[in-house]
Amino acid sequence: MPFLQISSGHHHVADGIMEYLKGLEEEFECEKVDILSYTYGAAEKLVSSAYLKWIHTFPDFYSWLYNRSAIKTRPNQKKAYRLFKLLFLWRMRKLIEEKKPDLIICTHALPSFLLNEMKLKKSHTIPVINVYTDYFMNEIWGTEAIDYHFVPSKEINEELIKKGVNPEQIHVTGIPVHPHIMKHTSRVKNRPMYSVLISGGNLGAGAIKTLIQNLKPSGQIQYSVLCGKNEKLYQFLEQLHDPLIKAFPYISSKKEISSLYDEADAIITKPGGVTISECLLKKIPIFVYHALPGQEEVNFQFLMKKGLAYQLKDWEKKGQVEIQILEVLQSEQQKEQLQKQLRQYHAELTSVDLTEILTKVLAKLQNEKKG
Repeated sequence: MPFLQISSGHHHVADGIMEYLKGLEEEFECEKVDILSYTYGAAEKLVSSAYLKWIHTFPDFYSWLYNRSAIKTRPNQKKAYRLFKLLFLWRMRKLIEEKKPDLIICTHALPSFLLNEMKLKKSHTIPVINVYTDYFMNEIWGTEAIDYHFVPSKEINEELIKKGVNPEQIHVTGIPVHPHIMKHTSRVKNRPMYSVLISGGNLGAGAIKTLIQNLKPSGQIQYSVLCGKNEKLYQFLEQLHDPLIKAFPYISSKKEISSLYDEADAIITKPGGVTISECLLKKIPIFVYHALPGQEEVNFQFLMKKGLAYQLKDWEKKGQVEIQILEVLQSEQQKEQLQKQLRQYHAELTSVDLTEILTKVLAKLQNEKKG
């Protein structure tokens, strides 16, 4: 259960989990359901559009409101979120009655909150797994009655334990990536130019166009821009006719995305959870040029605290981006320091494959059901 129909990390993680389940011996019938579309139909498009416009037009207000409502709470204060209950609880009950699922996996906080409320009131006993898609846990996520938690870091693991969650119910998986995004491979050496990916323009949000306009390629870096479904961005790049800036339209194949990562010496991106998780898996140097208000701001703070990414400064000025990237790529000391931080981060994650974790969790849930 993700939320909204926007092509977000919630959906990418859900798709990846479904692919992992398909790889197991047992057969699974999986279905993604967005509770907003299920409840209010076409109104979802209006909400999605308003959400994106809000972020663009009033970023500071959105950031303030998100922090106030979803992150910052007074000690021992539990927000009631009465509006969420009023709008969606009745429909969640209907959904469960209609689908009769054996397991529910939440990749967004809202359905997790609703299902947790229902379990606490004994409205249903269906096992629920939280799969967190950012590098923090906002206050909306349900915890008390959730059966398992797939968390992105040891910090979230510790936070859940403090909330009273049994450590055996928590798996430090990192943010799950699609199984076709394989671990990093050796990159091609002795190439005439460095290869740098640019992503973050899929939804038209952020400032990727400004970034590209100010690149001022010197000939030392070949840039590949992942435009996603942002047709305007793709057309803009095609019209530049710059041989050092290559535009890629939407790529549906995860294997193709994985290959592009393998060819890259670095990536310039926004701190969206899934993209960052893929880059951490591939051990690619990450350069953050912009963070959308709310979730991405908090993700960025996590990355900087852990030393897992670089902040691009003065990226609106011509030529500054390339200077900063080359400074890192041409420094063995900086590259080794980054690899040290990456090794430390990966050492904090479980060494067990997600397929194996899912197999064990499902077997345990099945045994509990029989018992």
